[in-house]
Amino acid sequence: MRLTQEQTGQFEEQGYLVVRDALTDADLDPVIEEYEAHIDRRAAELKSEGKITDVHAGAPFDRRLALICRECNEIYPELDIMYLRGRASFAFLRNDNLLDMVEAFVGPEITCSPIQHIRPKLPGGLAPRSSDPHVVPWHQDAGVTWEEADPTFILTVWLPLSSAIAENGCLQIMPRTHGSGLRQHVTRGGEGTVITDEEMPDAEVLTLPMEKRDVLFLHKEIPHRSTSNRSDTVRWSMDLRYQQTGTPTGRPFHPDFVARSPTRPESVLKDWADWDRLWAAAQAQAAIDKPRGHRWPSVPKR
Repeated sequence: MRLTQEQTGQFEEQGYLVVRDALTDADLDPVIEEYEAHIDRRAAELKSEGKITDVHAGAPFDRRLALICRECNEIYPELDIMYLRGRASFAFLRNDNLLDMVEAFVGPEITCSPIQHIRPKLPGGLAPRSSDPHVVPWHQDAGVTWEEADPTFILTVWLPLSSAIAENGCLQIMPRTHGSGLRQHVTRGGEGTVITDEEMPDAEVLTLPMEKRDVLFLHKEIPHRSTSNRSDTVRWSMDLRYQQTGTPTGRPFHPDFVARSPTRPESVLKDWADWDRLWAAAQAQAAIDKPRGHRWPSVPKR
């Protein structure tokens, strides 16, 4: 899908754009099937180890993980994209339908940022230590990169793999608050990176329910948050970043890669095994160096 001038104009004015039915089931289902297969395999292992009594084989994608985690939440920390590193997930990062839309914002030379996540937001209380990293306070995506990326336009791409509604913690944003730069943040214990009370804009809050196949494009200066899951379903989503090739990502200790390049097609990373090795090496080095991902001072939880 190619975006229209009206759509890109809305993004420039409002700081966000939701495109309904932008993707197809054929685009997304391989990723879902990859996660279903992993959960199926791990559930069988947990049952054989006596950690769960039921693998819930007949449960739908947006419920099965929650049912398993009610007995044992051991699977949960394994599921983000840089840990599972599945072939279908890597292929989706270079999905042509998605990149056609991304190109309208960043141009034809596209790099996939290492800030990439697949997020299964569990019903409240089921995440390990009862603290779910997918419940996030008000922040700007500009605030979760190093200073080197401040001058760079980095596009946030957020999309649900299952229904994202108010009850299970869909995104909330503050439209039309971009253009004034990066606000002061702190890293608060138990919450993560959050805009300080003094820097919070007095602005409209827009709740964005979305369905599978919808895509949200978000300016990196738009404050947004994700509230807790008050339902019995899992809110599965993908949270990706794209930018013009050659610009700093703000995460130099994690691997970016060229996703599209008409001028240098040989530079595009197409081999899943290479991507897998890049992430494995980066994680091994990070275990030694322990880089600080966010730049802000830490403060106690309120």
